[in-house]
Amino acid sequence: MVQTGLEAILNHFPSELKGKRVGILCHAPSVTRKFDHITDLFFQRTDCTLSAIFGPQHGIHGQTQDNMIEWQSLKHPVYDIPLYSLYGEHRKPSPEMLRDIDVLLIDLQDVGARLYTYIWTVKLCLEACAEAGIPVLLLDRPNPIGRLPLDGPVLKKEFFTFVGGASIPLCHRMTIGEMALWLKEKYYPECDLTIVWMKEWKRSLLFAETALPWILPSPNMPAISSAVVYPGTVLIEALNLSEGRGTTLPFELFGAPFINAEKLKRNLDARHIKGCAFRIHNFIPTFHKFCGELCNGVQIHITDINLYRPVGTALDIFDAIIETSAPASLTFNPPPYEYEKILMPFDILAGDSEMRRSLENRADVGIEKERWADEAELFRNEFRHLAVYPE
Repeated sequence: MVQTGLEAILNHFPSELKGKRVGILCHAPSVTRKFDHITDLFFQRTDCTLSAIFGPQHGIHGQTQDNMIEWQSLKHPVYDIPLYSLYGEHRKPSPEMLRDIDVLLIDLQDVGARLYTYIWTVKLCLEACAEAGIPVLLLDRPNPIGRLPLDGPVLKKEFFTFVGGASIPLCHRMTIGEMALWLKEKYYPECDLTIVWMKEWKRSLLFAETALPWILPSPNMPAISSAVVYPGTVLIEALNLSEGRGTTLPFELFGAPFINAEKLKRNLDARHIKGCAFRIHNFIPTFHKFCGELCNGVQIHITDINLYRPVGTALDIFDAIIETSAPASLTFNPPPYEYEKILMPFDILAGDSEMRRSLENRADVGIEKERWADEAELFRNEFRHLAVYPE
């Protein structure tokens, strides 16, 4: 049975936490398999003191819906301790926020896509704690799509932003603990970081095989099926398409009023994309892009997760939309996006400008995918010495 980092420390409580003032960076999924939340468990302990709580994007309970919807720090309504927002006025903990803690405990559920912001909040916490001389204890959790292969471009340094701060592929297969270890080695070797690793987890495990509860880590990640397609269809956030926000199937549905769904489906079917099937499903978003408008759309159905390539599939989808949607067509949204005011949103999500340029220039999608494969192999060789979990 898979045991998370949180469950591991509850079974064998670390001596370095005893008698200490503890700050915790966490969110809604920071629970045991019995649904006990980490903040409740630590507030009840008598051998340490819960002094502050920190929350990432979407808030500690996943209450803020969309990108760039900030939330503000406040007092915890029950515990009467600070509840600090790291997605508002501050994204990096200030010295004042860290003043009353002796150690920072981190327990966040990632989804396996480089542009998911939680690991970049962790990066800023590692930086702040290294500067303040505060140790960090990170409790590892599964990468729910670790079974998928490496896919998509490796992020280039000139495209580092709050949706990407290390040179890893878009679909990267790492756990949040392994990513934190990567960040320490690359950027903050002076940080006193300890990872509490999971027990009995393998990278090839589907999340359903872990027997852990799925608690949506953000408002538009309601199910594992959403997470599987997310590394590819999240790129739609930077396009004139709906990624299904405002429906019950975000990232699995996509569409727009100008799309010819019948032509698009025929085009996609003719490409024989492995691991998935496409079905016409029109929708009317209740919020976000095209709110209240009929979107001609398609749903992605995963038929074989062992063959599915989320980013490669998205590239084929975008190429097919360009081929089938004249006179209207796919366009790339201008900045700003996630605190970035200069770089193109699609580029910072993809990892560089090459995918966008290949679509604009109508290049063979196979050539772009080969580029990713070459980059992935270099990453794989570099990551091998840090990888903790077996395949």
